[in-house]
Amino acid sequence: MTPESTVRAYYDALREGESLAAFFLESPAAVKYGIGERLDGYAAIADGLGSQTARTREWTVESDALQIVDRGDHAAVSDRVRMEWYDTDDFETHAYDTRWSGTLTRTDDSGVDSADATAAGEDVVWKFAGMHVSVAGPTEE
Repeated sequence: MTPESTVRAYYDALREGESLAAFFLESPAAVKYGIGERLDGYAAIADGLGSQTARTREWTVESDALQIVDRGDHAAVSDRVRMEWYDTDDFETHAYDTRWSGTLTRTDDSGVDSADATAAGEDVVWKFAGMHVSVAGPTEE
């Protein structure tokens, strides 16, 4: 996979209600900021995302500005994403225009460029070391 295909696979998994923890680096240094939480370390991320997946349905995830900077073993990610979902805890639909940024880390150790490896059919695995999702709000002028 490439960093871009990893991000798009994450969006697809979110839409489909699939487990998301596998997209994160299994490290106590991994971090995920969501709209209303901060999750420090893989265990907290896995628990938080597991709870989110269990209580949410009918996801809309619309990316419109995905940018990736691939540095070989790390990649920087930014995007604007419209998200909407139904929460079974509060029985409400939530919708937000959000901003995403993060860092992906390549977890295989082949040393082969990820684009070349993917083209050759080799499996390259990228994981989020950090993700930050925030609500886009009006800017002050």
